[in-house]
Amino acid sequence: MAVAEDIDRATDSKWDWVAEQTRKYVSSGGLEGHEQNGVYTLILATTGRKTGEPRRTCLIYGTHGDDFVVVASKGGDDDDPAWFKNLTAEPSVGVQVGARRFTARTRIADEQEHATLWPMMAGIFPLYNEYAQKTERVIPIVLLTPNP
Repeated sequence: MAVAEDIDRATDSKWDWVAEQTRKYVSSGGLEGHEQNGVYTLILATTGRKTGEPRRTCLIYGTHGDDFVVVASKGGDDDDPAWFKNLTAEPSVGVQVGARRFTARTRIADEQEHATLWPMMAGIFPLYNEYAQKTERVIPIVLLTPNP
């Protein structure tokens, strides 16, 4: 079960550019990397479904009410990203948004929510529409709800 404290000890993404961005974000306390050209990112810590160890990645996000919204696009790959597979196995995650850290519960948007949230997220990051055209899968949208 990942919690906010796992952000500091988690293993970074295997994608070098994501790992570098994540390290900069965390080491700066969220001052660097949170916003770039009007696009906002968060750090997501999940529990590795095979190892049980915390893993972290940096993702573009939007908001919907009190929830944070992320897209499991993997650049339009036909396979879901590892972080998504991890949170489907264990929905408790650690999150850092800017300097704020919290533990959250995840859930995958249902069909109706997806229809509402997809245009919002594609408005934030238009490449999501191109990614969706590259794959047969419906790219999942995940809601992160901060624990009380």
